Amino acid sequence: MKLAEALQERADLNRRIAQMTGRLCNNAVVQEGEEPAENPQDLLEELNICIAELQNLIARINLTNSKTVIEGKTLTEWIAQKDCLSLKLEAYQDLVREASRLAQRATKTEIKIMSTVDVKEMQKLTDALAKELRLTDNKIQETNWKTELQ
Repeated sequence: MKLAEALQERADLNRRIAQMTGRLCNNAVVQEGEEPAENPQDLLEELNICIAELQNLIARINLTNSKTVIEGKTLTEWIAQKDCLSLKLEAYQDLVREASRLAQRATKTEIKIMSTVDVKEMQKLTDALAKELRLTDNKIQETNWKTELQ
């Protein structure tokens, strides 16, 4: 199985576990004399099987990520870099957005609002970060489809 397939399976298991938890809650109590739509014990067994599968899959994904090296860095390091680039990009985008919102003055006596950063330069940095993030993500995705799960 390729790493990308394992990541898709992990997402599916997470969705299935969330659905199963909801089904368990929906069948946790019934009116006296009524039967639940689904047997909670059966749902618990299925939930436990899914969680065990997820645990195994996560361990294999993490092991694969830590052993797969691209351009001198492990896939784990690339993922950490991508996550931090995303955080940085979001902060820069927020800064550009706020610095660009200069209040319009109706008269000369009103308070003038000034940007404390060079918006044009910050936008260039933001664009460069977005490109770096995109290229990093592409590298990770390509590797995910080429790498066998360990």
